[in-house]
Amino acid sequence: MLQTIYKASEVLSLFDHCHTEWGVREVATQLQLAKSSTHDLLASLAQVGLLSKTEEGRYRLGWRLVAMSETLLSTTELCLQAHPVMEDLVARYRETVHLAVLDDAKVIYVDKLEGNQAVRVESTQLGSPLQPHCVAAGKVLLAYQPEGEVDHIIQNEDMQCFTSNTITDRNEFSLALEKVRKQGYAYDLEELLPDLCGVSAPIFNHSGKVIAAIGMSIPVYRFLRYQADFRMATIEAAKIISERLGFGRE
Repeated sequence: MLQTIYKASEVLSLFDHCHTEWGVREVATQLQLAKSSTHDLLASLAQVGLLSKTEEGRYRLGWRLVAMSETLLSTTELCLQAHPVMEDLVARYRETVHLAVLDDAKVIYVDKLEGNQAVRVESTQLGSPLQPHCVAAGKVLLAYQPEGEVDHIIQNEDMQCFTSNTITDRNEFSLALEKVRKQGYAYDLEELLPDLCGVSAPIFNHSGKVIAAIGMSIPVYRFLRYQADFRMATIEAAKIISERLGFGRE
């Protein structure tokens, strides 16, 4: 049973914005499974609504995942408390505002709002995993993890280069995380995409653990002009959400 669940998880993990459809043979090859068992697994996932089968016999993610995602986001205390604060940030600055968590050493955006002058950032789609070394939220989320866990993630991180500003040296990245811990926020200075910057700050739960990060993505020309304003607003937003989650209560 556990092995079947693990295989089903591997199948679902194959789907992303670049790979929206898979055939039986492709899945079998990718996961090194027998074609017959792959066919049965895909058919079972389609039967329960986690996948859907196209007229051409290929598979896409199923609509049941939408309902499950909506249930998760609408009943999670973090999202419930953070969303109104995010709305306030968007109303004031009209930029893209994100809420992110760390899952399996990857940054996952669980909420995202875009202002009327925001630049659309396709790489920060909800649920899409991002490497932590190239975004402000990733630096924040890693900086506050236990030291041994951080070291393990850094050593196993791909440290892919996205722009000329991406930090790809592990020692340099470790120093950057130390700086984040000291100052309480992180920047992304065109490290994921050219002409796009970001700022992020940690969200603490009632026990003092960092469980998420809130941040803004801003075109570089506006970021450089109002950098201090964006930073202070993000830190204040993180503080408000943390307090609503019980952080700092006696």
